[in-house]
Amino acid sequence: MDTALDGLHPVPVPIPYPMKYVNLVLIEGDGMVLVDSALDLPDARRAIERALAARGARPGDLDAVVLTHHHPDHYGLAGWFEQQGVPVYMLDVAIERDHVWWSCFEPWLERSAAHFRKHGMPGAFVADLRKVMEETRSRIRPPRNPRALVDGQQLELAGQRFSVHWTPGHADGHLVLLRDDGVLIAGDAILDRITPNVGKWVGSRPDPLGDFLHSLKKIRGMEPRAALVGHYGPVIEDVAGRSREIERHHEERLRLLLEKLESGARSAWELSLELFPQPGLSASQRRFAWAETLAHLVYLELRGRVRSSGEDPLRFELVG
Repeated sequence: MDTALDGLHPVPVPIPYPMKYVNLVLIEGDGMVLVDSALDLPDARRAIERALAARGARPGDLDAVVLTHHHPDHYGLAGWFEQQGVPVYMLDVAIERDHVWWSCFEPWLERSAAHFRKHGMPGAFVADLRKVMEETRSRIRPPRNPRALVDGQQLELAGQRFSVHWTPGHADGHLVLLRDDGVLIAGDAILDRITPNVGKWVGSRPDPLGDFLHSLKKIRGMEPRAALVGHYGPVIEDVAGRSREIERHHEERLRLLLEKLESGARSAWELSLELFPQPGLSASQRRFAWAETLAHLVYLELRGRVRSSGEDPLRFELVG
């Protein structure tokens, strides 16, 4: 399939993470709109400037930037565009719940550290992780006045018609954009080769994994003919098939957790080391493994399969 997709151009931008690139999407037609940004790093800015220069444009010439979600590799340069006069749009849920992660960073960092410790992270690891998170914050330029989109909204971007859809799970305020012809700009709601991380972070909605599985069904219901995705890909053609693969992955993770709890109660941290035993994971990767393990445990607890104790750290055990 032509990766230009009739006016939708994937723009791979380097990021210092294992995926190596984040795929932005340039919507080109009657004007230009960029979906997502990357980290505020020189290589990322240069990659974006080159992609725009190839079309005779500069960053300040964009009509808008639309953010699928607030994660650093999709959000980090939003304020840079805004400073050049480009309006930045996010889902209203993301502005209310997620944007504050970066616009009010210090209180969020303190709450996060307490959340990590509550669920079993060793103190020394939490201290190291704080440094990693502070470094990440230094690579982010939040927008000062993001503008709100709402679930179900119809809008025109660079002369093309899209509908906005709220797809929580990977992030509370994640959105996807469905073009009238059935092409989906999916962000990290669905990915090729890897599964989107689904974590229970401080302040997250009560059931991130439940949200995510519902979002996969919602995406299937849109019947997209193709999806432009945030990493790898950049195009998934069998969107329904890939979404079912991801569902099966999470079903298997839930089954494994229940098996591991047969030998006794454990914290989310302890279980994450068993569920993700790969050696050499970075502090950030280990944090994602812990948050995903906790999201699965919360999913099981809400459905009466496990329960948590009031201990410090919190431990989970089977029910019955």
